[in-house]
Amino acid sequence: MQDAATEVELRDEEGGIRSDFLHAVSDALEADDTARVRALTLDLHEADLADLIQLLRPEERAELIAALGEDFKAAALPELDEAVRDQVLEDMAPEQVAEALQQLDSDEAVYLLEDLDKGDQKDILAKLPYFERIALQRSLEYPEDSAGRIMQTDLIAVPPFWSVGQTIDYMRVAEDLPDRFYEIFVVDPAYHLIGSVALNRLLRSKRPTTIESITDEGLRPIMVEADQEEVARQFERYNLTSAPVIDEDKRLVGVITADDVVEVVQEEASEDILAMGGVGGESVSDTVWETTRLRFTWLFANLITAILASMVISVFEATIEQMVALAVLMPIVASMGGNAGTQTMTVAVRALATQDLGRVNAVRVIIRESAVGLLNGLLFAVIMGGIAYFWFGSDELGLVIGVAMVVNLCAAALAGILIPLGLEALDLDPAIASGVFVTTVTDVVGFFAFLGLAALWLF
Repeated sequence: MQDAATEVELRDEEGGIRSDFLHAVSDALEADDTARVRALTLDLHEADLADLIQLLRPEERAELIAALGEDFKAAALPELDEAVRDQVLEDMAPEQVAEALQQLDSDEAVYLLEDLDKGDQKDILAKLPYFERIALQRSLEYPEDSAGRIMQTDLIAVPPFWSVGQTIDYMRVAEDLPDRFYEIFVVDPAYHLIGSVALNRLLRSKRPTTIESITDEGLRPIMVEADQEEVARQFERYNLTSAPVIDEDKRLVGVITADDVVEVVQEEASEDILAMGGVGGESVSDTVWETTRLRFTWLFANLITAILASMVISVFEATIEQMVALAVLMPIVASMGGNAGTQTMTVAVRALATQDLGRVNAVRVIIRESAVGLLNGLLFAVIMGGIAYFWFGSDELGLVIGVAMVVNLCAAALAGILIPLGLEALDLDPAIASGVFVTTVTDVVGFFAFLGLAALWLF
């Protein structure tokens, strides 16, 4: 912190917002002490300001933005969680939102607008200058999660017959240059992409040199409707710092930079992690009802699978009544299978997301996972068989649980790899649905194998 706020530190040793700083801001807002609020928050970086806004109560957020007025950093808005961002934008007047959008890069402006109602979008866009409004409207027409949504429309494009001197002079006087850029693009009169010139090469060339003579035509342009995950893979695969975006007619429509891709990677990783836990799209800022609604579907699916596993157990009710030890040991078989299946599924889902797993190597990976499942099954069969023998004094019971362990861990390995592959083939997201199916397989197979073998061998 700086100036009048130096007596209150912003972050603790672990990087979180300090509670005394948060309380200081809250107390100043409650006391309607605008001067104190501004002293504490005016010099905050936009990322720090976003973290602070998320920790404040909903009514305090609007008060903070009002206290900052024209000094509110619009760049903090894209840093907010979706639920908080939507609430903040609802509290802001359309004119204020439009003013904030003009301070942002075009991709960040689209990010703010895309989740708003069509009516709110229309009201806000109507407050923008004509050319900015048209550019944002065009970006919003592209499919969600596509390159067109994350690209920046602010770029520098010049004809090939310009000289280096002309290009540099143009960049010195132009008022609508992007804030940061790494290369300029070369286009023909119809705006078809020809190539690019890196800034370092431009600055090292003599002024009379033509742009055409230093143009690099070995670009890897991205189609405007390409999925953002594919965009991220191209950046990773070819070590790109930026890439042009073209439409179906090969015309240059935007540019994607590495910072845009970092956000995509974080977003996709978060979505996959949340989806595998059955809480896709959820954040800690959501309301109680919204959180309940999001979790209910997943919990209901798990209830159905639990009932299915219980139905398997009920088939062997008479067998369990004859030996109580079966009731004690059968959760172990199902639990080990569930954990083994989750391990395989996690690796498979991640490999599918990064395209490390596909048709070319699917058979090899399936064989590998089957071998791992068999080997782990044999190892834990020996361990659990010995435990069952010393626990209950029955070598036959130890043999039954040992064989059941081998069967279930093999089934878990196969389910963990085949289910994600099958969902991927059906064009469904493996991260969302794999967990339910894998758990169902391991529970049903585990209970059926253990109790079925017990019924055959022990009675």
